[in-house]
Amino acid sequence: MSDTHTAVIDKAAYDAVVFDMDGVVTKTAVVHAAAWKRLFDDYMAERARGGDWRPFDEEADYRPYVDGKPRYDGVRSFLASRDIVLPEGSPDDPPDRETVCGLGNRKNGYFLQELEQHGVQPYETTVHLVRVLQELGIGTAIISASKNLETVLAAGGIADLFPVKVDGIMAAETGLPGKPDPAVFLEAARRLGAEPARTVVVEDALSGVEAGRRGSFGLVIGVDRTGDADGLRRAGADVVVPDLGDVTVEPPCLPSALTCAGDIARRLHAPRPALFFDYDGTLTPIVAHPDMAVLSDEMRAVVEGLARRFPVAVISGRDLADLKKMVTVDGLVYSGSHGFDVDAPEHLGGPVRQGAGHAGILTAAREAMKAAVAAIEGAWVEDKAFAVTVHFRQTPAEEQPLVERTFMDVAARFPDLRVTTGKMVLELRPAIDWDKGRALTWLLERLEAIEGPLVPAYVGDDVTDEDAFRAIAGRGVGIRIGDAHEASAAGYSLRDVPETLAFLRDLLAREEDGR
Repeated sequence: MSDTHTAVIDKAAYDAVVFDMDGVVTKTAVVHAAAWKRLFDDYMAERARGGDWRPFDEEADYRPYVDGKPRYDGVRSFLASRDIVLPEGSPDDPPDRETVCGLGNRKNGYFLQELEQHGVQPYETTVHLVRVLQELGIGTAIISASKNLETVLAAGGIADLFPVKVDGIMAAETGLPGKPDPAVFLEAARRLGAEPARTVVVEDALSGVEAGRRGSFGLVIGVDRTGDADGLRRAGADVVVPDLGDVTVEPPCLPSALTCAGDIARRLHAPRPALFFDYDGTLTPIVAHPDMAVLSDEMRAVVEGLARRFPVAVISGRDLADLKKMVTVDGLVYSGSHGFDVDAPEHLGGPVRQGAGHAGILTAAREAMKAAVAAIEGAWVEDKAFAVTVHFRQTPAEEQPLVERTFMDVAARFPDLRVTTGKMVLELRPAIDWDKGRALTWLLERLEAIEGPLVPAYVGDDVTDEDAFRAIAGRGVGIRIGDAHEASAAGYSLRDVPETLAFLRDLLAREEDGR
């Protein structure tokens, strides 16, 4: 068996993944547990008629007797644990009838009441994993013993996430037995056109894991939401993870932020977003010379619209003065030189100039670099306060190795500066622990001190933006502009600036519509 906390779904090995719903895709286990407890506590109190009785335990009783099982099977299983046998009854029995079906129907009413009162949230890491699999062409399906699958998915805002669904209604109509029989998983795989040996089962319930093992599926992933990893392994899980964010997919792939716009909007509004953008290659296309990267009227309008509603900052490799001149949108926080020069207003702590102590060294390095590359065609040094930046986009390909050698020769003379790279750019920055990610974190902390909790989103296209993606990984949304199959710490991708504009327009429209 694999080590706990590690799981890999490789496209070369698997064609489909089948997910259980409760506790894997949606946070409904707690809703079900509350409904089961209400049912059995009410019933046991009625049955005792004032005598002693033992309440339903949401830990000790839920997992072994009712978790993952069809409703009537759960009733029967729990009652058997208390040496109680009731007539089976009929699925049409009213909730007050003392039969297995009557109690099961009463539980369903309690569940729907809990769902309406408290709602349900999806596990966003699971939703993201499903999107990644779908981007790679791996089939995805959801199963549940519940007849409320469609209602639950709609309540969680993910009604259209799965193309194949096998629920309690379908199981009843086709005579599929419940877990731990593997029938529902096998039916889902069949509908996806996948062989069990090339299908992954993802389950959090002991009965579901056992079903996956009985069905001889290629990989059974147990999701440990309750601290019972050993129980899941004993039931047959090949690997156990605490969350599906710990599952790796091969080859790496970032799902489209346009396809996932609804998912992203839902994540950002829990409770409220703070938006951070790179400039070149993100809000404007990469061009031959930085002076040509003019913000379009359409992009300016959507950024202005977002800034009227949320905190918005632009964190760019450009010099701060140049960045402000190019963007000219009121209400933004501007940060130049990859976050070394932050023009924060006083209520956010005032400006931050992390490279100020290196001013003399930077000036000397800049002059030396200008002299060194002056004779190389197309190479030039940009004037920045906190960086020495060599551009070589217009340098002939055969001369570009010379640019790199020349740059490194000069860099070796200034050990207090560190070498970084970008798209057709070589750069020296102060050798201190600061970058776009640190600048973003600094700004976010100050914004939250005023506005309360925020969900950060960062959109960028370059190697330097990876620092920002890493800084918000696990708590925010990273969107990388470029090839969806390049390795990145971001969670989503967009192909180019036009797609960025389309995504931001969608985000703004959702806000304006109150979605």
